[in-house]
Amino acid sequence: MIAVARESQDLTQLDTSPASDIGYYASSLAADQCDAAQLLEIIRGHWSAIENGTHHRRDVTLGEDACRTQARPAAAVLASLRNLAIGVFELARERQRTQVDTLKSWCQQQTFATVWPILQR
Repeated sequence: MIAVARESQDLTQLDTSPASDIGYYASSLAADQCDAAQLLEIIRGHWSAIENGTHHRRDVTLGEDACRTQARPAAAVLASLRNLAIGVFELARERQRTQVDTLKSWCQQQTFATVWPILQR
């Protein structure tokens, strides 16, 4: 088990004190395989990949942060549909079923009739 202490500051409330929390991580690494600096780099790399990959695509390409749906069930459905769109796009690219290189332009061209054949196989 790995524990990482974090402090965060709301940049719109600079006159308040930073919030502190502790993040816990499980790892299959033995204690002698990595030092603290290496573990921190692994954890930062993990979150960087998530933030720069999935979250960036969901927000910038699919406008997730601009969505003002407040009902939790509806928000969960929309998040699932966004994940589905990203997954089908990646599947189409992997199977070389599209020449389009951006998710946004690919999504604009899709209908159920064009997506369904990608899922068959």
